[in-house]
Parts: sequence; C-alpha cells; structure tokens
Amino acid sequence: MLRYLTAGESHGRGLTVIIEGMPAKVPLEAHKINTYLARRQGGYGRGGRMAIEKDQVEIMAGVRGGYTLGSPISLFIKNRDWENWQNIMDPSPEAKAERVVTRPRPGHADLPGGLKYNQSDLRNILERASARETAARVAVGAVASLFLKELGIELVSHVVQIGPVKVQGEIDFATACTAKDSPVYCAEPETSEAMIASIEEARKKGDTLGGVVEVQVAGAPAGLGAHVHWDRRLDGQLAQALMSIPAIKGVEIGKGFELAGLPGSQAHDAIDYKEGHGFYHPTNRAGGIEGGMTNGETIILRAAMKPIPTLMHPLPSVDFLTKEPVEASIERSDVCAVPAVAVVAESVVAWVLAVAALEKFGGDHLSEIKERFEVYRKYLKLGINS
Repeated sequence: MLRYLTAGESHGRGLTVIIEGMPAKVPLEAHKINTYLARRQGGYGRGGRMAIEKDQVEIMAGVRGGYTLGSPISLFIKNRDWENWQNIMDPSPEAKAERVVTRPRPGHADLPGGLKYNQSDLRNILERASARETAARVAVGAVASLFLKELGIELVSHVVQIGPVKVQGEIDFATACTAKDSPVYCAEPETSEAMIASIEEARKKGDTLGGVVEVQVAGAPAGLGAHVHWDRRLDGQLAQALMSIPAIKGVEIGKGFELAGLPGSQAHDAIDYKEGHGFYHPTNRAGGIEGGMTNGETIILRAAMKPIPTLMHPLPSVDFLTKEPVEASIERSDVCAVPAVAVVAESVVAWVLAVAALEKFGGDHLSEIKERFEVYRKYLKLGINS
C-alpha cells in the first residue's frame, strides 16, 4: 500500500514527510524534487514569505545512489523563517507567549479549529492549517510524478481563471505545457497579462483573488480505479485529494458543471474502435473518467480556489477570548496564490494516480511494474477477448 504522512507547522523548524510503499529502483534525486518546490513558490501575486523561503528538500532515508530502496522514504524541508520564530514555536515549556492570535479570520480554520481543540491562542490552529503544509505535499507529488513518468504517464497544470479573468479557448495538453513560461502559469499570453493586471488592482485595494486551476494527465490507460465500491472510485479519490487543498471550494472533471445543462445526446462521448489502437472516444467531455475508472483519454480536472482569507483591510470578527467585536487578524500572506495552487493540485493528483497504478499492477521494484504495465497496454490495443 502506498501512503504518506506530513508533519510540521508554518513557522516551525520545518516540514517532514514519510512515504511508505514506493517501489524500489525508482530514479529519485533531491534536485528533481526541488524543481517542483520552486514552481510552487513561483507565480505572480505571492507575498513576503516567498522572499524568505527557498525550499530545498533533504532526502533523509529510503534512497541510495539516486534510486529508491523500497523502504520508507523520509524527506525534510527546512523553514528558513524558523530563526525568527524559534523562541515562540519552541516545543518546550519555555516557549514565549508572543504574537498570540485571538482575532479569528473569516474563511480560515482559526475559529472552528480553536473551538474544536480548545485553544486560547489561535496560532496553534493556523500554524498547521496554513498553506505552508502544501510544500510537503508538493514534494510527495514530485516523487509520485517521477514514478508515473517511468510508466509513460505525465501531468501538467495551468491556470484557467484568476478573479474575473478567464482563458478564452480550450487548452490541450501540449498547450498547457507552455503555461510554465507565464508569470501566472496561464497558457494564453493575452489572458496572462489581464490576470496580472487584475492581481495588481486587488493589491492596491488590499484585497485578494481566487481562481480556477486545471490539471491534465496524458498516458493513463483505461482501467485505473474501480466501480465496485464507493471508496475505490477514482473520481471520488481525485475530488477528495483536490478538496483537501486549503482554499479549494469546488472540483469538476471534464465538462463538469456544464454537463448539468446539456441533454444526454450532447453530454456523453461516443465510443469508437481503431485497429492497433483499441477503443477510444472522439470527444472527451467526461474528462477521461467514466464509472469511477479511467477510460484511456486525457484526464482533465479543475479546482476552484476561493480568495485567500487574510485581508489587508480585515473583515469584522469577534475576539476569541473577550467576545468583543474586532477586526480579523492579519498574517503575512499573498494577494493571489492561484498559480501555486495549480502546482499543488498537480501534486495531489499525481499521488492518487500513483496509488491507483500500483494497486492495479503491483510489484516491489520498477522493472517488475513496467513489465506488467506494458503487457496491459498491449492487451488494450488488441481489444477485449482478443
């Protein structure tokens, strides 16, 4: 079974990751993980924290000579800002009670977390609820992506909306790959410029912006996931992974919500067959998933991110201790983190697909899995019962 755990607070010593179940002999080097971490830190609209942190992963265990060993993988990402917070975030009883937070921010975990865990200092909630934790998940996703790449499965993410500004056309996989050259990770140059202008307008107003990101997956064969139980349906697993990202409030697959307004004759994808290729769909409104399983087409997922809840002109709130009306607290934050969320979304999708691939093909080392994978690909090209 492939699984992982992360630990760490936003201003703690760092972020720790334990990955269990990754097969042996998967190529893995720190600099490859670091490229994913750098993408997460990029994107127009980021705040002061990104000027401090230059995320670099340290591989602590589970890898030797550039290849996984099959044993648990341990990763560590240092928080550079720890130097300024170590007396406050000290695990010992000597920790200083400074920068205490009692003014919960609307839209954040501050209030429900403080109530749930009976905290008088809401910093004990926001430190873990912070999107800083997603750096650990991007490191995990990088490991999963490198494994999937060995099987011929590749992922790309890009931004399709920031605030009111949306891309104008359909973005295919090849075009989406060009989004990395945009400051906001948008594949349309003119739309990219309009998005930047929208971010600047929000910055001047002391406001924040959300948006929509898209993840596309090419090369996934039909049959990942299963229809037999609710928790094995791949679309459900992908939606859960995307919804677990801080600030994500909606997920769709393929045409998603648009399909709700169409008749069935215009909503579904016809099926065709080509000798030497196998079954395929001329269109892809389903986004590559039918009945809880991949159908062989490009997987297309979108996630809607709400604006960041930390505002320079805070909304009304209530002090957690005194119950008096106050303005919500202000923590260092971004104006817009939608480009970063695209990278996080790509990472969590990669993980879910790596789990699904390993579940289907099994194996303890990469060559064993690749052999089984290729046999299955040939089977799909020949057709059922051939």
